[in-house]
Amino acid sequence: MSSIDLPHAPGYFISRWREQGPVDVETLTSWKNEMNWETWLPLAEAALYLDAAELLAIIETLLSPAAQATLSLVRRRMLGDTRLHNAIEEALEIARHPDTRDLALEGRLRMELGLAKYEIGEVEEAKEDLTWAETRLKSVSPASRDHDLSLINKAALHTACGEPIMALTVYSEISRNGNHADETVALSRLGASRICASLGHNFDSVRHAWNAHAFAIKANQIGMAIEGGALFLDFASEAIDDAAEKMHVQVENVQPRDAGEELRELIVHPQDIDDVFDWCHSHLPEDYSGSDRPDLRAMVSIAHRLGKMEYFDSLLQNPDGVEDSMLVAIIVNCIDDEESKSIWNVRLATLTMI
Repeated sequence: MSSIDLPHAPGYFISRWREQGPVDVETLTSWKNEMNWETWLPLAEAALYLDAAELLAIIETLLSPAAQATLSLVRRRMLGDTRLHNAIEEALEIARHPDTRDLALEGRLRMELGLAKYEIGEVEEAKEDLTWAETRLKSVSPASRDHDLSLINKAALHTACGEPIMALTVYSEISRNGNHADETVALSRLGASRICASLGHNFDSVRHAWNAHAFAIKANQIGMAIEGGALFLDFASEAIDDAAEKMHVQVENVQPRDAGEELRELIVHPQDIDDVFDWCHSHLPEDYSGSDRPDLRAMVSIAHRLGKMEYFDSLLQNPDGVEDSMLVAIIVNCIDDEESKSIWNVRLATLTMI
C-alpha cells in the first residue's frame, strides 16, 4: 500500500471487480500488477472484509499455503474468535517450513503472536515477538503494509506499558519523506503528538498533529484528518501569534535538539488556525446523530475556545438531533443564553435517564 497512490488501495480492487466483473484470473492478475501488489493476500483480506465472496473464492485458489493460513486467522478474528494463539503457531509452522516458507508472512505472524501474548498478559514475550517481527519485515519488506503495522503496533505496546520515549523512538522510524503509506505517517504522528503533549513538549506536539492532519488528508482518511486537525487546534490555540511563521515552514525547518537544548517556543500563525478549523468543520458529517461523536465534541469545544460558535448554529438549534450525552454536556457549558441552556439541559437529562 505504501508504494502506490490512493486509487490503488485494496478497496479499489474490489470496486473494480464489482463494476467490471466477474472476470477471469488472467484479468485479475493484470489488475493486481497494474496496482503494484506483489501478493494476493491483501486483496483477499479486502474481499473478505467487503463481502466480495465470489471474488474471494477465486483469489483463495491463488494463495500460497502460508497466505491461506494467514487468511484463515483473519477470518476467525473477523468472526469474533479471540483464542488464536494455537492457530498462529500452526500458521507459523507453515511459514517456516522449507517447502512453504514465506519470510514476510513469518514476520507478520510473529507480530500477530506478540499481540496475542500481550492480550493474555505476557508483556515481555510480546515485546520480543514484536521486535523480531519488525526487524524481519524491515529486512525483507521495508515500508510495506505489514512493516508499517509492525511499527505502529510496537509503538502502541510501548505506550500501553508506560514507555513513552520508547514509543517516540519507534514513531521516529516512520519517516515523512520515506516510502511509508500516508495513513501510517498520519497514525504515527497522532501517537507522537499525544506523547509530546503529555511530556510538555508543546511545539513538537503541535507539529506532529499538523503532520497527522496533512498526511491523513493525503490518504483520504477524513476521520483521521479531523482528529489530527482537532489535536492541532487544541494544542495550538493558546499560542496564536501574528508574527509566527506559517506552520508548514516551521515543520520543514525543524532540527533535532541537542542534549540540554531548551525546548522550541510554540507560536502559531492565526491563518493556520483558521485554515485547519475551516477544513475540519467543512468535512464533519452533516448528521449530528450517533451516541459517540468525539469529532463533534472536539470541534465544538475548540469552536467555543476560538470564538467560532456561529459555525455550529444549526447544531445548537437542534438538540433533539444529538444523541451523544457527552456532546450535549459540552454544549451546555458553551451556551451563555439561559433559555437555550435550559433546553439543552432537558436534552441531557433525557439522554442520561435512558
